[in-house]
Amino acid sequence: MSHVDTKNHPNQHGHGGHDKHAGHDPAAFRRKFWLSLALTVPIVATSHMVMDWFGYELDFPGISLVGPVLGTVVFGYGGWPFLQGAVREVRDRAPGMMLLIAMAITVAYAASLATSFGAFDLDFWWELAALVTIMLLGHWQEMKAIGQARGALSALAALLPDDAERLDPDGAPHRVTVSELGVGDVVLVRPGARVPADGTVVDGRAEMDESMITGESRPVARSTGDRVVAGTVATDAALRVRIEAVGDDTALAGIQRLVSEAQQSSGRAQVLADRFAAWLFYIATATAVLTLVVWSLLGNVDEAVVRTVTVLVIACPHALGLAIPLVIALSTAVAAKGGILVKDRLALERMRTVDTVLFDKTGTLTRGEHVLTEVAAASGSTERDVLAIAAAVEADSEHPLARAIVTAAADRGGSRAASGFHAMTGRGVRAEVDGVAYAVGGPALLRELDVTVPDDLDEHRHDWSRRGAAVLYLLRLDDDAVVLGALALADQVRPEARQAVAELRQQGIRKIMMITGDARPVAEAVAADLGFRTGEDEVFAEVLPAEKDDTVTGLQRRGLRVAMVGDGVNDAPALARANVGIAIGAGTDVAIESAGVVLASSDPRGVSGVIRLSQATYRKMLQNLAWAAGYNVVALPLAAGVLAWAGVALSPAVAAVLMSASTIVVALNAQLLRRVELRPPD
Repeated sequence: MSHVDTKNHPNQHGHGGHDKHAGHDPAAFRRKFWLSLALTVPIVATSHMVMDWFGYELDFPGISLVGPVLGTVVFGYGGWPFLQGAVREVRDRAPGMMLLIAMAITVAYAASLATSFGAFDLDFWWELAALVTIMLLGHWQEMKAIGQARGALSALAALLPDDAERLDPDGAPHRVTVSELGVGDVVLVRPGARVPADGTVVDGRAEMDESMITGESRPVARSTGDRVVAGTVATDAALRVRIEAVGDDTALAGIQRLVSEAQQSSGRAQVLADRFAAWLFYIATATAVLTLVVWSLLGNVDEAVVRTVTVLVIACPHALGLAIPLVIALSTAVAAKGGILVKDRLALERMRTVDTVLFDKTGTLTRGEHVLTEVAAASGSTERDVLAIAAAVEADSEHPLARAIVTAAADRGGSRAASGFHAMTGRGVRAEVDGVAYAVGGPALLRELDVTVPDDLDEHRHDWSRRGAAVLYLLRLDDDAVVLGALALADQVRPEARQAVAELRQQGIRKIMMITGDARPVAEAVAADLGFRTGEDEVFAEVLPAEKDDTVTGLQRRGLRVAMVGDGVNDAPALARANVGIAIGAGTDVAIESAGVVLASSDPRGVSGVIRLSQATYRKMLQNLAWAAGYNVVALPLAAGVLAWAGVALSPAVAAVLMSASTIVVALNAQLLRRVELRPPD
């Protein structure tokens, strides 16, 4: 399939008012608004009340029919979405926003008809038309805003190309649709083109733009053996990629599912908003009835109708209905753009309360692969020669430590040729360089050959071992084996990990911890390198994968709220147990299943971004709820006329204007989430 299927993952919010008119796109509301506005203008202009206000007079045959005829069209055409929504809410026994709007415009229409037939001395048509038009404007803007946020899903799907160049067995490229690709196919990705599906590079080297997956703007080098993800761009060179996943199995499809699920999920704030909307229906209905009865008993039936309609207009929880869904949609869209994939809304909400961050070491704080850190030469040798000869001996080895030595030598321009390679299981390797036999190995090789390490090298060994490095020795195999030098290899700490720890501390995280299966000296060396504070931060070393879950449980029993950060493979139970599970690196099924949040990149600084997003999202939710709820609490008594004795009264039209204004305030406030900086400056 050429694009990720979004139809199987409809993005419907849990709020009754919004998913019930989900079939109306912004364009439909826009059309209804403009036509209703065009009809409202002559209704307002021919209103006797408006003419009295502005001191002008219009009189032509049929002027009395302008209000009833055009007003009926506005009510039937413009008000239809609200009437439909009300019927659904009644049928579902879930009263809410649409029912309140429908009640308001229906009462206004009935009162207007009664006025036209002489039952009331009221000029009501213009207020009805203005109410419907303003409601349509608010809904148009709401659907437009939510549509923009949902566009994150469409944008992800659009990243996949429609076709690809599949290579025949003879290597000739043929253009096919992406849906025709299968696992095992090899495709040609030209410079500037997008990878059509997840796979592994089998030939070539290119700088890849992976910003759509990781949020990282800088290109990343990818070469033979490296994995590439669908939708990423080869910026400067061509690659040949063997396809390993297509369609719904790609990382991009998984990301899209995460975004969709997160936008659908309801948090505590959403539940509160839905509950308030239901309460508001009953409160508004009771207030409207009470208002009608009281004003009628006071002998002012006209005012009773006006006040009742105004109460129903004010009670429309339009801003309340927008308060949470729009924040949810925007927050997940902003997060996805920054490489943070929110699977569980509650996990994101809980993140703001976390006071402890527990990092898995390997693959999270470190790169998970050894690199050469230092070289020491014995008397009579040079470090350059030690590295060059060791790399030549290790050239044909597939061991990760051997690969690290070879890579380091290549980077420093000191490669040599070797012959007669032979692996000595559990001890090391040997080969000949320039006709001389050499061996590279660890302590087991030294014991077998009964070789003593020179004192100066032994001092280096003690220092390196204390810092958690693995130590290999280069030996010349003459009649008596001689140690020529030593090489230190360590799991490299990610440079960004230090910044991640510093940022978390600045954000007020009480405890930063690390958990690993490595020996304690190794763990403590990494912790010291990262800036862990003695006596405050904690290190859990020599922990088996099965024991990580117990460690998280123990921390929670101490009253700590824990965010566990791991690679999503052997950390799955701990990720699920933690208050918030954060998986580093996208694409693993275990990460998606066990974590509430997934960082698409392997940059641990994303954890502080999750905290910032959580705090900003919760703040916007509370601000919107406070504004929407507070607006209704203050406005309802005014609409009922409790201050009419003091000359303070709200007409239905003014109530509609204020209601729409509150909606705009909520929408603009939610849009401020786009300013949240998820990625720290480099």
